[in-house]
Amino acid sequence: MNAKQPTISIIIPVLNEEKYIKDVLFSISTNASTDRIKEILVVDGGSTDLTIKNAQEFGASVIKSKKGRATQMNIGANRATGDILYFLHVDSLPPKDFDQAILNEIESGFEVGCFQMRFNSNSRFLKFFAWCTRINHQVCRGGDQSLFITHKLFHHINGFNENFVIYEDNEFIQRVCKLRSFKIISSAVTTSARRYEECGMVRLQWHFGMIHLKYYLGAKPTELHQYYLKHIAT
Repeated sequence: MNAKQPTISIIIPVLNEEKYIKDVLFSISTNASTDRIKEILVVDGGSTDLTIKNAQEFGASVIKSKKGRATQMNIGANRATGDILYFLHVDSLPPKDFDQAILNEIESGFEVGCFQMRFNSNSRFLKFFAWCTRINHQVCRGGDQSLFITHKLFHHINGFNENFVIYEDNEFIQRVCKLRSFKIISSAVTTSARRYEECGMVRLQWHFGMIHLKYYLGAKPTELHQYYLKHIAT
């Protein structure tokens, strides 16, 4: 008798992303190559545009949540019924055969990992930082690379820390790397360079670097959020 084949739940936190939600859901349907994606859960933090309508039209299940990506992803994980959770930012498009790549790593014994990343930009500056995502070090990680993890391990470490309004992915990965080997899949998600284009590439990367440094020096979640609001969100 064949063992049960593991299934994948895709979890996408959103807030007013009517365009990007269509793009990412189309990319999922185009690039998936197995029948093991059990569900796509779009967790909405209070959108006032057509995000929910567009998500439903493209076949996703919509879950309403309080605003906050850590909270939204935890709610999605608690509702998910797949054996593997795949957290995907709305402006990161998964590569061809992404689902099979995840399943291959799970079957090889890895319980957690991510893809490499590239930007939809020809900027040499951004290409360098995209290249760095192949390095298996926590400072090179970020939520835009997406994240796969077994349902069991996610709940074992109590999910995302909701005290982190920003930096929740990095904090989570730091905790999980203390328990398990972290796998970097060689194929790459394609993420939008929109924030870099809006804020200035060097300026934005500098401030992201400062957030990393502040965290390593012991800054509290509220301090990181205040820095983000002052230097990035404005």
